[in-house]
Amino acid sequence: MGGSSKEKLNLKLKIWRQKGSNEAGHFMEYTANNISTDMSFLEMLDVVNQELIKNGKSPVEFDHDCREGICGACSLVINGAPHGPEQATTTCQLHMRKFKDNDTIYIEPFRAKAFPVLRDLVVDRGAFDRIQNAGGFISTNVGSAQDANSLPVAKQNAEKSFEAAACIGCGACVAVCKNASASLFVAAKITHLAHLPQGQPERYERAMNMVAQMDKEGFGACTNTGACSAACPKEISLDTIAQMNRDYLCASLTKVTNPTS
Repeated sequence: MGGSSKEKLNLKLKIWRQKGSNEAGHFMEYTANNISTDMSFLEMLDVVNQELIKNGKSPVEFDHDCREGICGACSLVINGAPHGPEQATTTCQLHMRKFKDNDTIYIEPFRAKAFPVLRDLVVDRGAFDRIQNAGGFISTNVGSAQDANSLPVAKQNAEKSFEAAACIGCGACVAVCKNASASLFVAAKITHLAHLPQGQPERYERAMNMVAQMDKEGFGACTNTGACSAACPKEISLDTIAQMNRDYLCASLTKVTNPTS
């Protein structure tokens, strides 16, 4: 979408309102007037909420924390796209110059069975925490900070690990997937440690446990459409899913070979 040549925007907002997980939700229409194109999307919502509070109405609830594209809390679907129209950008870093005067903007929560709506635009992403907990901790005693380069890691492995570690766990991959699969998130967390020496002792057990927890949480199956990687604000590669599948296969074969393990 092109930016407006004006410095101020007048917008029509269709925002999802829902009182709780067991309540029916619906879109409500609001106006956002005199919005600066330099504002972030969340700052625009702040202005809307200030006006609602001023008029004695309930503000729209939405998640946010760092507002720097780091924490992954700003989980909004904007005009059908997780985090909005700008590629590799979180909602908090999306600026209103990406919209035009008199635009109608639809704002919804991330939708997935495993992400129940708590209220309005806020969803419960505790499933991600439980998946990470299922991976456990590394058993390597790292001790105090080591000297630089005292633990050699191949450059290629370090780069792959770093790229996977960029995942902020926002859930955009789940929201955009037609099956609501969490494979990209889980794969990023598995791949992060799979390429480091510290992650080797529990590597295959970690993959099996995290995938099992993902299935238990009710996420859908991955059909490799690539929509997850395209919507990811950190552009996590589909290669991580291939890595997860390889580690899971190795874990499965090891379990068959050593049934008591």
